[in-house]
Amino acid sequence: MVPTSERRADRRPAAPPGPSAAGTPRVRRAYFETRYGQLHVHHVMPSGGGFDEATTVLCIPGAPGSGRAFYGLLPALGHNRSCYAPDLPGAGESDPAPPGAGAPELAGALTDFLDSMRFRRIHLIAHGSGGALAMALIEARRPLVSKLVLSAAVGLGLPPGLPTLQLDLGLGGESGTRPVAEPELQRLIDFLGMN
Repeated sequence: MVPTSERRADRRPAAPPGPSAAGTPRVRRAYFETRYGQLHVHHVMPSGGGFDEATTVLCIPGAPGSGRAFYGLLPALGHNRSCYAPDLPGAGESDPAPPGAGAPELAGALTDFLDSMRFRRIHLIAHGSGGALAMALIEARRPLVSKLVLSAAVGLGLPPGLPTLQLDLGLGGESGTRPVAEPELQRLIDFLGMN
């Protein structure tokens, strides 16, 4: 271990532990190994830890996209469960997928992440073209997925028997700093059973 005084100056400062101001869960970052190298994931969890019985939420951005698109949403969802928003392979800070990789290949990296975390159940939230990745993920791990939310995703055949909500969370853009409109956020929270 390198002593603090000898650490490289270009490293990011360590984030303070616990939630941010006013008890809002703070977005954190982590890396996970996948078939294409490291997958960078933005995540929040409740102050009690998040690895409880509540169903985990996985947010899938449009391809190629960064999980930063969900920054305005993650703290609102992270009060009572863990929520993850990966940078897709080749986007944000994730390692690239092979040239020409499509939805099934990108979804493969997401299944590697899910398998490594050993989630029992997840809710999926997919934005834009991330809907195609969600469908590929559902095809690969259907028993794991309990609900699907599609935001601004069109032209997809919905999986039979899977509770699905379609709405526009207004995520637009990669920065994700714009908060989700209250009526849409409440519809999402009600649908996922998070109240």
